[in-house]
Amino acid sequence: MIVLQLIFVFIGVLFFTGIIAFTLLLNGAIHYLYLLFVLSISFFLLYTFLFLDWFKTKKRKVVVSTIIGVAVLIASIAPIQYHYKMSMATVDAEIDEYAYEPFVDHNKVVKNDTKASLQLKDPLPRLDGATAMYPLYAAFVEATYPKKEYPYYDSEVKVSRTPEAYQNLISGDVDVIFAAAPSESQIKIAEINGLTFEMTPIGREAFVFFVHHKNNVENLSLEQIKQIYAGEITNWREVGGANDSIRAFQRPADSGSQTTLEKMMGDTALMEAPAEDVASGMGGIIHEVSQYRNYKNAIGFTFRYYSTEMVGNKEIQLLSIDGIAPTKENIRNGTYPLTSEFYAVTTGTENPNVKQFIDWIVSPEGQALVEKVGYVPVESF
Repeated sequence: MIVLQLIFVFIGVLFFTGIIAFTLLLNGAIHYLYLLFVLSISFFLLYTFLFLDWFKTKKRKVVVSTIIGVAVLIASIAPIQYHYKMSMATVDAEIDEYAYEPFVDHNKVVKNDTKASLQLKDPLPRLDGATAMYPLYAAFVEATYPKKEYPYYDSEVKVSRTPEAYQNLISGDVDVIFAAAPSESQIKIAEINGLTFEMTPIGREAFVFFVHHKNNVENLSLEQIKQIYAGEITNWREVGGANDSIRAFQRPADSGSQTTLEKMMGDTALMEAPAEDVASGMGGIIHEVSQYRNYKNAIGFTFRYYSTEMVGNKEIQLLSIDGIAPTKENIRNGTYPLTSEFYAVTTGTENPNVKQFIDWIVSPEGQALVEKVGYVPVESF
């Protein structure tokens, strides 16, 4: 009878542990699984010992309590490390898109001083773009579109990430996207669909690398950057820093910044991106590029405006490249070595208002707004 009762308790513990474990997997909380296992076993052992009246001496209580305590402490290491990691600053922080939604009261959209010479009417160009571009094309919209609601998730003016924006353009869901140049795979996908990207430069931006603000390395040569991302330089002391390994983070394939990194590397082979295990929706494990987190030995990359104007993270410092800082003036005069154009991209839309919209953007009036938002206009203005 005693054995049967303990078997029922064991099955009950196993059943509820399984439900909780499945829930944790669905939510990507795999770092709690070991702790859950230890707690379940500890509960069953404590119940068994109490049921069998095994705790008759103080010594037994101390021994069992110590063993369970140590086991729980060890099992807690992974969750503690995870929460410490998640508490770290990251330049890839989520941006509040609502703050840049056009025509919303008290938004952060930069306003034109005077009424724009172009005032669009239906059919309005359907827009999308990279997150870093949203403040800019939201300003274009407030200057030239009729005043109404443009929810960023479902309207003529939405925002996504670079890969999704290019996909929406290829599928014909939007007329214009604002983004960095496409990757080779995005160009091939467009060609497969019988499309060619028509790219109009509308501004210039700096591709920047950043480190923890306590890292004493403030400058790297372009060659050193390439060697780091090729896996040839692996310790900060090799470039004048502390004796610590380098965590060189990358971004997902086809993102604007990852594509820029690949182009910067040229013929130099890019090392495999650091990966982390991420639980998929069905409880499986997939590998994804690790999101940049501000470890003291980390290095990451992005675009200047996104890091300084949108995220404004004080825990990172932007590196000079070949002794040149990524300032607006150095982008303008072309001395910063990692300066590139960003574009209004189309694929031959039939919307009659798209051409005049892009023509206005590259006019002195539109380029003045590019400057006012915080980007650098294209060279001709």
